[in-house]
Amino acid sequence: MARFWQHVKNVLQQAEIIITVLDARMPEETRNREVEAKTNKLGKKLLFVLNKCDLVDLPKLKKESKKLSPAVFISSKNHLGTTILKKKILELSKGKPVVVGVVGYPNVGKSSLINALSGRGAAKTSAESGYTKGVQMIKVDNKITILDTPGVFPNKEKNVVKHGRTGAIDYAKIKDPEIVVLRLFQEDSKPFERFYGITAKDSEELLEAIGKKLKKLEKGGKVNLEVAARAILRAWQQGKITAD
Repeated sequence: MARFWQHVKNVLQQAEIIITVLDARMPEETRNREVEAKTNKLGKKLLFVLNKCDLVDLPKLKKESKKLSPAVFISSKNHLGTTILKKKILELSKGKPVVVGVVGYPNVGKSSLINALSGRGAAKTSAESGYTKGVQMIKVDNKITILDTPGVFPNKEKNVVKHGRTGAIDYAKIKDPEIVVLRLFQEDSKPFERFYGITAKDSEELLEAIGKKLKKLEKGGKVNLEVAARAILRAWQQGKITAD
């Protein structure tokens, strides 16, 4: 992680504009305030990009995210908002050629965003968090050059539940996936009930019911909660379950 942070620090030094990519489903949880503070300290321009907007109620998100400014709302998967993002970058650079650093938590969609901007598979992508291993330089056009970085956590952050919920730690590597899933249910169970076609009176009952529907059973017909939770977390991290 120390090596990754050095990459990020180099990008903060080299770039004139810093894009911090957030997950539109969880913008506050995917803010890296340490990076924001370093960007402001260096006097660089900060631009918030809320990715995966196809998974949320966009008008509601825009209303709730007014304090994130300047901000652009996009779906790199569906190539929505990328033209607006390019215009915002050039607005901030006053039309001059500019180097833009892209930072954020693992798995928020930084590389997918860059590919949507450049129109080609310049930045390698993977569904597994932490895929980008070092800084990559990608030329978007004759005015915008992107520096992509590996995803990093704030140095002092050890919140495994948060990292599982945001996808910063891959679903296959979470130690206690059922704890993460139960927390997701407690915050808002409706997207999961809608996706799986199940209603339940509480979070534990919902996990049991989904486990039965997915046939994640042990001998004797008992639900294997860990296996069921990992399957649910996989669907969540891969963007199959949309938030209200």
